[in-house]
This record gives sequence, structure tokens and C-alpha cells, in this order.
Amino acid sequence: MTSGQPGTGNTRPIPTGADTESRPAAPAAAGTPAQPARTSDKTSTESTEAPTDHSPPGDGATSGAAPSGDPATSVPAKDAARRGDEQAAAEQATTEGGSTASHSTTKDSTTGKDSTTGKDSTTGKKSSAAKDSAAAKDSDAGDGATKGDDLAKGAKGGDADGPDKADGEAKPVGPERWEAFASAPEPRPSIFSRAGRAVGRFLIHEWTLATLASMALAVLMTWPTLRYPRYTLPQDYWDPSLQAWQMAWSGHILLADPARLWQSNTFFPELWSFAFSDTLLGYAPAGMLGSGPEDAILRYNIMFVLAHALATLGAYALARQLGAGRIGAAVAGVSYTYAPWLLAQAGHLHVLSNGGIPLALAMLARGHGWSLRHGYRPERRHDGWVYAGWLVAAWQLSLGFGIGLPFAYFLAGTVLVAAVLFFARRLRTRQPVPFGRRLFTADVLGGVLFAGIGLLMAFPFYKVTELHPYAERTIGDISIFSPPVSGFVTAPAESRIWGGLHEGARAALPWHPEMTLLPGFVLYALALGGLLFSVWRLRHRLLLLAGVLVTMAFAMGTRFFDGTFTYVPLFEHLPGWSGLRTPGRLMLWTTLLLALLAAGAVTALTDRVRELTAQRIPSWPGPWLRMATLLPLLLVTVEGLNTTPHPVVPTQPAAMRSAEGPMLVLPSNQSLDQHVMLWSTSGFPDVVNGGSGFTPRQLDDVRRVSQSFPDQTSVDYLRTLGVRTVVLLRGQIAGTPWEINIDAPVESLGIGRQEVGDAVVYRL
Repeated sequence: MTSGQPGTGNTRPIPTGADTESRPAAPAAAGTPAQPARTSDKTSTESTEAPTDHSPPGDGATSGAAPSGDPATSVPAKDAARRGDEQAAAEQATTEGGSTASHSTTKDSTTGKDSTTGKDSTTGKKSSAAKDSAAAKDSDAGDGATKGDDLAKGAKGGDADGPDKADGEAKPVGPERWEAFASAPEPRPSIFSRAGRAVGRFLIHEWTLATLASMALAVLMTWPTLRYPRYTLPQDYWDPSLQAWQMAWSGHILLADPARLWQSNTFFPELWSFAFSDTLLGYAPAGMLGSGPEDAILRYNIMFVLAHALATLGAYALARQLGAGRIGAAVAGVSYTYAPWLLAQAGHLHVLSNGGIPLALAMLARGHGWSLRHGYRPERRHDGWVYAGWLVAAWQLSLGFGIGLPFAYFLAGTVLVAAVLFFARRLRTRQPVPFGRRLFTADVLGGVLFAGIGLLMAFPFYKVTELHPYAERTIGDISIFSPPVSGFVTAPAESRIWGGLHEGARAALPWHPEMTLLPGFVLYALALGGLLFSVWRLRHRLLLLAGVLVTMAFAMGTRFFDGTFTYVPLFEHLPGWSGLRTPGRLMLWTTLLLALLAAGAVTALTDRVRELTAQRIPSWPGPWLRMATLLPLLLVTVEGLNTTPHPVVPTQPAAMRSAEGPMLVLPSNQSLDQHVMLWSTSGFPDVVNGGSGFTPRQLDDVRRVSQSFPDQTSVDYLRTLGVRTVVLLRGQIAGTPWEINIDAPVESLGIGRQEVGDAVVYRL
């Protein structure tokens, strides 16, 4: 019988009977009153904590009592119960006494008879082991023995535990009994290990792999663009030279004098000359690196390759967000970027720079928690993606209105339709549809930013229209570039697969560079299959089909019932639409919708293959079936192969490196002036020359008057404009009036003449 609560420090054993006489009191620990020794009539719980063996010394039973909470270093199996191991004690008792009971057997020190733990030595009554089992804890754990027991065990038993220590000191603590069998603790990783693991996870992430794959594919599919990136340009060296100058000018002037951005160094002395064509202003950060024509060409080629990579990644991201699988999304990305009709646009970087469109749509859909496959999921909303989507959309718009303006109207229409559907659903269900203030704020701020960028860029173009009203397009201009329906199955000459086969079909087109609109026969087939077998719902497939047909009708311009119900209303009523002269470039939207239909079909195919391989035992055909799902991706890639030429850009004349502006370079025409613009990137002197979507009347006058240069009339006219230098290129004057006048004397005109390399420089 004990006083106090079991398992606490207040337990005090009460000595009874003969045990009190035969058992000496344990020495007290330092600073603590000695407690009486534990009796042998404990319950099974107390016996488990500190069983007392009263066998004579020398019977092989030795014990080393340890301080409270510290296990003994070495004990025989018979004394395992003394350490709290009840199972081992039971097995030992069964071996020695033949008893299968769970109580341990001890020998009474007074009678010499074995007494079973659980019976009181005085009363002979059995105590319940379950009653005190809550107090029994493993002494190896160090928190089950009571305070009184710890003090009592501080001294060795007088009859079995050997001689007591003279000074009553506790036995030194030994190592944990089972420590040798425990698993070694896992070492804490260093900061370098954690950083390495983070980098490894980043490198194998889906979006990292998709980005790297897009860039690698872009390098291969545009080869040999990066073979001689400082000397060649893709397709031709006219429009690419103009666009290389645009990037160089925007980067240069934003660092030097941002207020002069729209007053470029070309078309001198015209105002707002940077807005005479699409500006590629979004590439201005790249234009801040390097200087001179060679760096401008290198910059153009790098951005040309990256534009393809971004388009692939953007279409992949959009298809994934809408619910397509990885292979299906890859098919969408490749077919959107390398559609055969885009090969004819290799000289128009502002057309190829379309990757921001699908990427912005993917980010906006992600931020609003919407996908084509799963619908609206409010729990997936994230305003950060909404901000990112509007920023990318604004950047896309800054690359030019030729592609950006239809995108802006598409976004406006999408916002309007989404708002109507949102409130209609709320009225139909009579329940509030989750949207959130943060998401609403992100849409408002993002939309304002997008609209603000659009207005800031539109203002210079309206000023150009005001100063040059003849620059506006007419319906007649649109009719010239409107493709017939046969253009949708005709490939450009740059297509490696179909170019030679479609030579006759191209000859029947009035202006085949803008009328060969084949998106790919493989893409047509996959999209058709997507109407019948797809992961998209039927109504979504029908909406995508309707979008394909509508965009095709708009891309035909005035060829579809004279455009009365399609292109003409847009041309007459939508602001800025009259500036788009080539309806066929709307084929970009047709290609994107076809790519999404194809992604749905390929995803359904890959899902079905995965189910089949999972059900087969053994799954031997599985790897071959999974490889077969890559066939659509391979086919759309092969159909996008090109034979785009890469001509060498004419070298900058030495005279232009030292000539002072304002200057006029002769001969002057639309094609040669684009080279002059590129050459002017060395210091950006003011030049009268320039090439764009239209020719200012003053430049026409300069070209007409300067035909007789050098003479008094042309010299006086150029002086009136402020021109101080005229550079006449000998290599370009064959068959022109300058072929005769280039060596004429100029002393009577009051101007200077100097031979610089292959050019003649006149100082007015």
C-alpha cells in the first residue's frame, strides 16, 4: 500500500511486516531526507518498477540500482522486469516457475517461499494489476518512477545488491540501453545542400523545361539565323533593316533624351516620324545594349529567335491552363508558332512577335481561376496572375498596333462578355458568385494600365494622320491585300514541305506574300479530329469552330461578300482599324483557335493511351503506344520547316561614320533608305532618308529635286530644308542621272566635295 498518487513525486512506500525488519533503510541522497525501503508486497506495477529479489548473495542475481530516470548499464534477463520490460519478465518467469501468468515471481525474504507479485505479503489478497498499471512506466524512460522510489533505489539492497557505497553516492549514469540499436539521426543539410536541392527542383520543373525546350526549338527552326548574327538578316534586308533601326533608336533615345522619342533622326525634318510605322517599342530595353549597325543586326536576330520561343511558350501555357495535357499543349505551341503561313512573315518581326497574346490570356485565365475543361473555380483565383496578365498584354500592345489592335478589341469584348455571363449566372442561381474585391481591383488597375499604354501610343499615330491625311488607308487599299479562299490552302515559297508543290497556286494570287495563309494540313486534320474526339466539352468545341470560321471570314477582308458584314463595318466604325492594310494577318487568331482544337484531340488521345497501358498485364505495348502519341507533335514540327534565305546586309559606307547631319544619302528610294536608317545607328545623325508604310510628300519632293544634284536648284532647296551634307554612293548610281553628274565640278555652287571610300561627300 502506498500513499500519494502513482506516477508522481509524492509516492511514499509504507514498510510492513518482516520486510521492515530485514531490509535496511536506503541512504538518503544529498540534501534529501532518506525514505524507507520498498516492501516486497507491492502490486505488479510497483514490482515492475523496482522488483526486490531477496535471494542470497551469490545466486547469480546481481543488480545495480540507478538514480531516478537513469537505466542500469547491465542486467540479466531475469531482472528485465526491474527495468520495466514486462514481456521479458513474463517469459523469464515462465521459464523458471512454469507459470504462464503475466505476473512476475519473487522470493519472500522472510519465508523463503516464492510469492507471486500482485498478492499482498501480509493480507494475502490479490491486488488488481490493471488498477495500478497507469502508474507503471518504463524506468528506462526516466519519468515513471516516483520520487520516493528513486531515493530508495539510490542505495543497494542489503541482501542482493552487494555492499552499499559508504558515502551514499548515486551510481554514474550509463549509456542508453538500446541506443546502439537506434537509427542515427539525419544530419541537418547545409545551406549549400538546400540551395542545390532548390536549384535542382527548379531545373526539372515543367515550366523550366518548357522554356528551355521552346528556346532550343526556336534556334533549330530558325537556323541559320544565329550562324552569322552580325551580318545576315532573315528573308531580306529591307524591312528587317528598318526594324533593327527601330529597336536601336528607341533604346538610344530613352537613355539620351526620352522627350524626343517620337521625333526620330530619320525623315528629317518631319515631326512624329517614329510613328510612321509600327515601332516595336516593347523591345526598347534590348536597344539599350550595343551601338552601331552590327550590334543592331545582332540584336534583331536575337529578338527574332526569342520571339519564336515566346510564341511557343505562350501557346503552350494557354493550352495547359485551359486543361490540355503536356503533349497536347506542345502541339498547340508548335503549330501556333511555326504555321507555314507565318514563314512568309519572316521579314516582319512585329507580326512574329505575337507570343504575348496567348501568354497574357493564359495568365488572366489563371488569375481568374477559369479553364475550358473545368470552368470557373473560385478557389483558384489569384490577383497576382491578373496583374501579370495585364502587364504582358500592355507589353504586347507596345510592339505595334498591326497585331496589338485586334488583341485590344478582343480583350475588350472578352471582358464585356464575361461580365454579362457573370451577372446572368448570379441572377439565374440567385446566389452570390464568388469574385472578390482584390480580383476586381486587379482587373480595374490592369485594364486602366492597358488602356493608358494604348492611348499614349495612339496619340502620335493620330498626329501623323492629322499632318499627313493621305496616309490613311482606304477600302481600295484593303481590297488589294484581301486574300481569296484558296489562300487558306496555299503555302508560301519559304515552306520546305509545300513551297515547291504550291508554286502554281501562288502564281494565281495577286499578292502572294500576304495571301498564302495555310496554317498547316496536319493542323487542319488534328482540329477536325478535335471536333469529334476531344477533352473539351461539345459546346466549347462548337464555339472554337465558330471562332475559326469567323476569323477566316475577317481575314478575307473584302473577298467575303465584299466585306459588307465582316471587315467593312470594323474598318468604318472601330477607331484605328483603318490603319490595318493587310486583313490576312488576322489568320493569327484562326491559327490559335485551330491549335486549341488540336490540343483537345491530342490530349484525349494521350489520356486514352494512358488508360489502355494501365489496364494491360503485362504492359509490353505501353511504351510503344506512348511514343505514338508524339507523332502529332512531330508532324506539326516537320510541316513548319523552312527555307528562309538569310542575305548579307550591305556594309555601312565609311563616309556615314564621319559625315555630319542633317544629311541626305543618294540615291534615295523606299528600299535603299531602309539601309540608310540602319547605317545611321552610328551616332544617330539626322537624315532626310526614311522608309515606312507611307512616304511623306516632302520626301517625294526631295527625291524629285535631287535627281539633278549637284546643281544650283537642288543645292538651294536642300539648304532651305537645313541639309548640310550630301553623300552620293558610287556603288548604287548605275543607270541613274548621278552616273554622269558625280564627277561634275562644284566650285561655282559654293559647296565642298570630298572622296571618302566608295562615296562622294558634299558639304553644302
